[in-house]
Parts: sequence; structure tokens; C-alpha cells
Amino acid sequence: MELMQKLIPVAMLVFVVSSMLSMGLGLTVAQIIAPLKNVRLVALSLAVNFVVMPLVAVALGKVLRLDESFGVGLLILGAAAGAPFLPVLAKLANGNLAFAVGLMVLLMVLTVGYLPVALPAFLPGVSVNPMKIARSLCLLMLLPLAGALAVRAKLPAIAARVKPVFDKASGLGLIAVVSLQVIVNFKSVLTMFGTRGILAGLLFIAIGYGVGWLLGGPATDTRSVLGLGTAQRNIAAALVVGSQSFTDPKVVVMVVVTALLSLVVLMPLAKLRAKSNSSGVGLR
Repeated sequence: MELMQKLIPVAMLVFVVSSMLSMGLGLTVAQIIAPLKNVRLVALSLAVNFVVMPLVAVALGKVLRLDESFGVGLLILGAAAGAPFLPVLAKLANGNLAFAVGLMVLLMVLTVGYLPVALPAFLPGVSVNPMKIARSLCLLMLLPLAGALAVRAKLPAIAARVKPVFDKASGLGLIAVVSLQVIVNFKSVLTMFGTRGILAGLLFIAIGYGVGWLLGGPATDTRSVLGLGTAQRNIAAALVVGSQSFTDPKVVVMVVVTALLSLVVLMPLAKLRAKSNSSGVGLR
């Protein structure tokens, strides 16, 4: 068990860095910028991800009387936007893939600056080191992303050749992080049953999708993307902050369990959304 505990930060490092490298190697700056010219849609996307979702997390914590650590974990997810998994969900849903890519990168970059400021504001009674959060997110997320984008711009052939390696490493890293966290914190995971923690996670996901869908504009393909992108949070950033800034393992357990729930819920929902889009019938 002690060995597994030591392997968690290694697995997390592999997952976070490989996710950023994979993303950057597959994108160009033009692809990121082009879909963000719709100022109204971008403004609504920022509002729902950086204002509404943290408030939803706080409200659920109070209404459901969550354990403080579970509430903190949910809040971290509420403030961590820009899930690297969004383009995959958007593709499954036949959503606007260009918008998904641009939105994902914009939210992820802003999350790096937002989390260190937002968490101390939402958690006045909890000691959080904003500079440590910012430094970790910059080193583990922004720098690998920027480096990979540079390689993609200057050496596209090499980028295309090595990207599948990091795709696989990212997937295996995520599996390892989730598995190790569940095994090491198995008792903490079990304590979630009967605490309304799982209910809070499900409601958080449902509200995120619903609000994102409503504010995603008139087109169903952008509605799908914003709904999925709001419900699916940035687990990479949340894990960095949860594991490095909080000592209670229940904070990370809440992050991991809610992330698992989001995958279980959103992947079938994305496929259902695709069938609806193809048939011309909107899910309202």
C-alpha cells in the first residue's frame, strides 16, 4: 500500500503532462483562436464555467450538508474548467469540434490563473497557497502545452509521429491515477456512501450540462459543446491542486469520484446527443 501511495504522484505527473503534450501536438494556434470570435458565446462560456459552476458547488455543499473535505473537492472541480477530454465528447456528440478545441484551451489557460485567486476567496477558513497552485499549474500544464504547440508549428511531421505516444500515455496515466486513488483511499471512497457525496457529484454534473446547454447559443452543435464542456471539469488541474494543497485525502477522493461519474454520465449522453443531432430533433 505504501508503494501505491508513492506511485500516485508519478501517475498524476504522467497523466497531466502527457495530456498537455498530446493536446498541443495536435493543434495549431489558428485552430484555437478561430472559433473564439463569437464574443457573446465566449463571454457566456466564461461566465458559466468560472462564476456559475463554483457557486453551484458551494450551494450543493451547503444544501446537502456535505463533509467539508468533500465540499472542497467539489469546489475545486467547480473552479477547474477546460477538460482535455472535451474534444472527444464533442466528437461523440457530433458537436462543433472547432469550438470545442478553442473553448477547451481558453478555459484551461484561464483556469491556471483563476484557481489560485478563486479558492482563497471561496475558502476563507482554509489555508491555500495561491503561488504554489499557480506555479504547479504553470509547470505541469501551460509549459508542456506551449512547448508542444511550438513543436506542432515548427515540426508538424514529428508532432504527428509522436502524438499517438502521448495519447496512449495520457489514457494509461488517467487509468493509473484513478485506480491507485481508489485502492489507496478505498475506505474514504466507501465513506462517501451515505454522505450525499455521490448525489452531489451527480447533481453537479447535471446542472453543469443543463446550464451550459441553455447558454450555448441557438445552434445545437455549440449547445452540446458548452453543455458537455461545463459538466466535464478539468480533472488534471483539480488533481494537481487537490493533492498538493490539501492534506485530507477525501478532497482528492471527491475529485476522482466525481470525475468518474462524469465519464459514466457524459459519454452515453454525448452519444444520445449525436443521435438527436443526426435526426434533427433537439434535446431540450
